[in-house]
Amino acid sequence: MLTPLEHTQRAARIKVMIFDVDGILTDGSLTYGPDGEVTKTFHVLDGLGIQLLQKTGVQTAIISARKSPIVNARAKDLGINHVWQGFHDKRVAFAELLAQTGVTAEECGYIGDDVIDMPLLSKVGFAVTVPSGHPEVQYRAHYVTRAAGGRGAVREVCDLVMRAQGTYEQALAPYFA
Repeated sequence: MLTPLEHTQRAARIKVMIFDVDGILTDGSLTYGPDGEVTKTFHVLDGLGIQLLQKTGVQTAIISARKSPIVNARAKDLGINHVWQGFHDKRVAFAELLAQTGVTAEECGYIGDDVIDMPLLSKVGFAVTVPSGHPEVQYRAHYVTRAAGGRGAVREVCDLVMRAQGTYEQALAPYFA
């Protein structure tokens, strides 16, 4: 775990913020309907945080091991253009993301919660997890959010990145006019 100054310095360099889905953009629950369809619940605070972060010039991406049309719909709603689903080895999707965006691994942040996320968490410049994240992930993360996954953790990270980059006040200014 880093000091507040160290994680602020790492967050200041972020050009692409990457999100896992289950346990990060959602609380990790999977609800199965009578026909086997899976539903997920997303938090509006997280969604607005992502949109504000994008307006400051930070790109956003989703890399998830599971596939879900619900995730595609949420990504479209939020304007997330970089979406990889069904990648159990997330390093493959990450390499594609780096090639598409032209950024370095150090210029990326990633928030994940389980051991499947550790290969990316070990590569990015700003590795984040949530309080319910696996202990091995928490041990290796640069920052552990106060808010839970699917309950404002993503917004917390977006706000942290914007503050570190000096764009927070500008991003919120239209709401105080």
